Order: sequence, then structure tokens, then C-alpha cells
Amino acid sequence: MSHIVTLQTEIRDPVALASACRRLGLQQPVQGEAELFVEKARGWIVSLPGWRYPVVIDTDARQLHYDNYNGAWGEQSQLDRLLQAYAVEKSKLEARRAGHSVMEQPLPDGSIKLTIHTGGAA
Repeated sequence: MSHIVTLQTEIRDPVALASACRRLGLQQPVQGEAELFVEKARGWIVSLPGWRYPVVIDTDARQLHYDNYNGAWGEQSQLDRLLQAYAVEKSKLEARRAGHSVMEQPLPDGSIKLTIHTGGAA
């Protein structure tokens, strides 16, 4: 039986966030405070390619802080890639914690299909 799931992503897990950064070839996130144009934010700091300011992720408050000036200071697609990679890595971590196996397949439209096998199936 097949089930299609669409995820609305909240970044809560620093381990999955680090895995997502490795997956995308980004520097590992560091905890601290970062300047975002005229404001400062505290949390996990992630530098995205081509972005003037980093993304700061407060996992406790489940908030993302960033300023890409409507795309002028960084392409939204880079943040979207991070969110997608996080969703994939978090899903895989949770499935494996539950004892399931996971297969991953990139699709032509840029989405990623995860197949989770339960009950010890390969």
C-alpha cells in the first residue's frame, strides 16, 4: 500500500539540521548570535550560498530568522533546498530509529521520494 505525504517543515532537531547541511555541502551549523541587517538573532547559524546574511534557526521557538531582502540578498531557492534536505534527513532519522529501512529517490521535478519499509522489509 502506498501513502503520499507532504511535510510542512519546522526545524527542531540540530542533528537532522547538521545532516541536511552535510547533504548540501554547507558548513556545519554553529550555535550563536548573528547580525541580520539591522537586527540580531540567536540560534543555529547556517550560511547559504550567495546569501549576504545567514539563516538563524531557533529550534526551541521553531522559528527561522533571515533577511534576504526579497531575494536581492539571497535566492529563496537556497533556503527551500535547506528545508527540503532537513525534511528528508529528519524523516530518515525517525524511520531508522523506529527500525525501518529507507530508500531515497530524487525525482525529475526536484522533489525527493522516500520509501519507508516497515516490519524489517528491505
